[in-house]
Amino acid sequence: MKNFFDWRCLAALWLTLGVGTAYAAEVPPMVAQKVSAFAWYVQGVSALGSPANQNFISNAGFVVTPAGVVVIDALGSPALATRLIAEIRKVTQQPITHLIVTHYHADHIYGLQTFKAQGARIIAHRAALEYLNSETARLRLEVSRQELAPWVNAQTRLVEADEWIEGDKELVVGGVRFQIRLVGPAHTPEDLVIYMPSEKVLFAGDLVFRSRIPYVGQADSRHWITSLDKLLAFDAKVIVPGHGPLSLEARKDMQLTREYLVYLRATMGQAARNLEPFDDAYKATDWTRFEHLPLFRAANRMNAYNTYLLLEQEKN
Repeated sequence: MKNFFDWRCLAALWLTLGVGTAYAAEVPPMVAQKVSAFAWYVQGVSALGSPANQNFISNAGFVVTPAGVVVIDALGSPALATRLIAEIRKVTQQPITHLIVTHYHADHIYGLQTFKAQGARIIAHRAALEYLNSETARLRLEVSRQELAPWVNAQTRLVEADEWIEGDKELVVGGVRFQIRLVGPAHTPEDLVIYMPSEKVLFAGDLVFRSRIPYVGQADSRHWITSLDKLLAFDAKVIVPGHGPLSLEARKDMQLTREYLVYLRATMGQAARNLEPFDDAYKATDWTRFEHLPLFRAANRMNAYNTYLLLEQEKN
């Protein structure tokens, strides 16, 4: 799916959302929490990226095997990646052998260069290459270097995968199986989820948001809803979402993301079909089911606008 905005429009939106605006708060702690016998994760804060939080707004996971450590996502700055490695070292001295990228949004990938320096083999889906080679990615990094300094700076760079996969892949490290499954295009064209059948743990990336409003961006929301239904087939006992706390009730906890997407499509779709101006449609929509969630004010209007444009395109 093509982006609806050119890079100038995206830059304005990021600045409007306040990405990088300083917060009068201490740097949030990072503590590795045990998910299962082999798996751990760290949980980002429900806030916009800022110098105060080092862009620690997303989750990352790691799995300790007898042959090395497999990391899922690299967090939103090299400094955060260094802190994550320090958490891993509290658990094991095994080498970090692989890093799987669920998708190439900035809050999940600006730490990649730190893991690359550790010798990790980076795995991602090939669909991310279009974004990596785009003006949007270049501009996003340029803005982040200014607004997230000193944590994202001139030395921070975009890092390509060592292995670009075309579809599903099974990775075995130290006898531990990782089922890497393509579920995009949804949140992004390149969305991957990682399932550990021995642990019944699913790393869901940004297909699942908990305790905060989802970020929709230029998502394929129709396929995202279908992909959420597919995640239930994994029979996971624990879901590590891209944002928010662990989920121990898969069906229930996917409902927040799913219901929000369905509501966006229903309300903005009706407006698009009726040729109703977006501003009028947005003001007339009842948002009370979601407005209590963190980041509602920052992200909901942009989510609604992107969905309105998407559904205008779908009806043509």
